[in-house]
Amino acid sequence: MTTNDAPAVPAFPRVLDAASEESRAKELGRRLGIPYVDLWTFRVDPALFKSVPLEWMLRHEFVPESEEDGVLAVVLTDPTDVVRRDELEALLRRRVRVKVGSRAAMQEILQKSESTQRVLEEATEEFRMQVVREDEEGQEVLTIDRIAADASPIIKLVDSVLFNAIQRRASDIHIETQENVVVIKYRIDGVLYPAMEPIDKKHHQTIVSRIKVMSELDIAEKRIPQDGRFKIRVKGRTIDFRVSIMPTVHGEDVVIRILDKESANAEFKNLRLDVLGMDAETMKRLRKFIREPYGMVLVTGPTGSGKTTTLYACLSEIQSVEDKIVTIEDPVEYQLRGITQIPVNEKKGLTFARGLRSILRHDPDKVMVGEIRDEETAQIAVQAALTGHLVFTTVHANNVVDVLGRFLNMKVELYNFVSALNCILAQRLVRKICPRCKTPMEPTKQLLDESALTAAEVANVVFYEGRGCIECNGTGFYGRMAITELLDLSDRIRGLILDRRPAAEIKKAAKEEGMAFLRESALRKVFLGETTLKEINKVTFVD
Repeated sequence: MTTNDAPAVPAFPRVLDAASEESRAKELGRRLGIPYVDLWTFRVDPALFKSVPLEWMLRHEFVPESEEDGVLAVVLTDPTDVVRRDELEALLRRRVRVKVGSRAAMQEILQKSESTQRVLEEATEEFRMQVVREDEEGQEVLTIDRIAADASPIIKLVDSVLFNAIQRRASDIHIETQENVVVIKYRIDGVLYPAMEPIDKKHHQTIVSRIKVMSELDIAEKRIPQDGRFKIRVKGRTIDFRVSIMPTVHGEDVVIRILDKESANAEFKNLRLDVLGMDAETMKRLRKFIREPYGMVLVTGPTGSGKTTTLYACLSEIQSVEDKIVTIEDPVEYQLRGITQIPVNEKKGLTFARGLRSILRHDPDKVMVGEIRDEETAQIAVQAALTGHLVFTTVHANNVVDVLGRFLNMKVELYNFVSALNCILAQRLVRKICPRCKTPMEPTKQLLDESALTAAEVANVVFYEGRGCIECNGTGFYGRMAITELLDLSDRIRGLILDRRPAAEIKKAAKEEGMAFLRESALRKVFLGETTLKEINKVTFVD
């Protein structure tokens, strides 16, 4: 964190300056015989960064790159300034080897990568696990003083965790209690990353109590799960947080879901199916089904596979002033202009089934049911699709054929269900390779074997991976996209389902009619250089 007298980081318009700054830095390096460093793909060395005060880096516009034999390599924006170089050697108390980098990228590193993390680390410094050592006489000595009595450091800690999660595009914050420590993690693009060093467990209850107070939950109740929510205003926009607290053997665990509606609404104004990363053929067929006058469009997949976002994209594409569209969701995650959205409230008796009955009395043209969980909701949704409404809904199943078994288990009449269905879309989400640090790579034989591919099959394919940069927080991935399989309920497929033919026979018929399965869709994305083999192996079965 900068001190009061430290200069503020100047704002550089990256779009305008980045290219010219980069060419200027390259030319300067060539002219002076100084190595040029591409800071856009620069991987921050956390230990080295911590060893240099941030205000020095801001004031002198440099970042430490590496250290070898007592010589510190630093990247400067202006290596011609000899006075600055001398000042740096005096400040750092060691010899300095100079390199040159772009000013726009330098500001990006200092602003985006380090300053928010420094804020978080300073807020958590005194909450880390106490290290206990023994001296020669066997006496235990604590390395830092006990926590101050007032709650302000805890408030600072929780606020910093929330703020940093938003900065890093996290969808969830996990606070996990272990035997001696509390671990805080962020879920970014579907994968968990540690947010900071583990915190001493003695602060666990105070942290959980702070979150309970924010969510208006019962602080005294520690034996049963609790759910709540709160809102925070950050940088002029309101962000919703959903909180779930669960008792475990070591204490209460907390998961906070971040719903940045205003940020999402900006994206959702232009949300269409092509934004989701679907291939052109699947999109063309799906667009035909969502424009049918009635029937059911069913999306399936595990939790967190983007089913609701796909349905929102469908509704955005077909929305018009001539139609009334009503949704019932648990909860309403994003608000769509011009669409009536109803949140489920089971405590007050508003269930999916009861809400859906009421919706059908409101003369809708198109209905979206967030999820079909029970027999009653399934039967009402099927009836609605048969009586002239276009119904969009989701159900949890592994693939398009498993959906049929789910509905049969919910005692839905098979003939009615098959008659109502327009199509079934199964989907998963895979991480996209970060475009800024994307680089070709050669897959190992082991990776090809695990992916059921031979060297001959991929002889002409160029594989890519992300090296890790400041834009993707060193992960090599930035954002996610959908991989899909779409089952068209043709007369032949309907006949096989009604005859209760085996799943293998239905899949074979669908394949003959041109259906691409999830694995094929995923491999296509790899061959196009959009994701990696390791990534698709995590979410699809290898044939």
